[in-house]
Amino acid sequence: MFTAGRKTRVLAGVVAIGAIVALSGCATSDPTKAAPDSTSKAGSTPIVVGSFNFPESEILGNMYALALKHAGFTVTTKFNLGPRQTTIPALKDGSINLMPEYNGNLLFFYDTKATAKTTADVDAALKTEVPSDFQVLKPSPAEDKDAYVVTQAEAAKNGLTSIADLSKIQPFTLGANPQFGTLPYGIPGLKSTYGVDKVTFKSIEDYGGPDTVKALVDNAVQVADIYTTSPDLVTKKLLVLKDPKNLIAAQNVLPFLNKKIYSKKLASVLNEVSAKLTTDDLIALRNRVEGSEKAQAATAAKEWLTKEGLLK
Repeated sequence: MFTAGRKTRVLAGVVAIGAIVALSGCATSDPTKAAPDSTSKAGSTPIVVGSFNFPESEILGNMYALALKHAGFTVTTKFNLGPRQTTIPALKDGSINLMPEYNGNLLFFYDTKATAKTTADVDAALKTEVPSDFQVLKPSPAEDKDAYVVTQAEAAKNGLTSIADLSKIQPFTLGANPQFGTLPYGIPGLKSTYGVDKVTFKSIEDYGGPDTVKALVDNAVQVADIYTTSPDLVTKKLLVLKDPKNLIAAQNVLPFLNKKIYSKKLASVLNEVSAKLTTDDLIALRNRVEGSEKAQAATAAKEWLTKEGLLK
């Protein structure tokens, strides 16, 4: 289900270079390396968890907040803050000190020419690009990123499992946001990476939302750019095509924090949450919050943590 935050999420990754330089500061040699334990023992230093202004980020923020509270930390929340141009300065000045982030977009925020694609390569690049006053913790298996998507019926009919298989159905029409026609992982990358070039591009403004999904289900387009945690993947019987050549960069969920709050205990709690979280979990959680149930993000997060044995 599309929200206004979806567009915010995309545009947050495409920032003015001047803003990046102003915010970046001096990079550490390895911000993923554990900082020395500060005074941030459980209950002593307040943790303020922020989120971007879309439901998935609020769900993730609630996960972090609830898990840390359960571990004895003092935690408050400030959700729906806006894009990185808002959250990064807030993390820097301490008005928040912990955020759920996406490793690929975070890297691109600091380096608009980044070429890393796999989770391992993106995380390695973050070690030199993230400023020394911030810390990234271990990424989760869960990813929310652009994907080439077809209907399950189309996949079964033509034997489609990966992006490379799109050569079997060309010429075809691809529906996506306006920028997709020129983005490196969009139409140009489809040709250069997979040799698929007989494509008609249909611009759809809702960034993988209901209009894009409807166009795909109605066969107005045969392929669409839809995000990997969209509940429509399940409810509308859609299939994410595999990307064996890593055309689209990793977007693993990870905790991003002001290093002043780092402690081994905090890292242990959040790393345990990340280790359990999958893309399928995010699809199900989003469906609960954004679908017909309209569950509260905090409720969905708490029940997931309980199910996974993280709130004992």
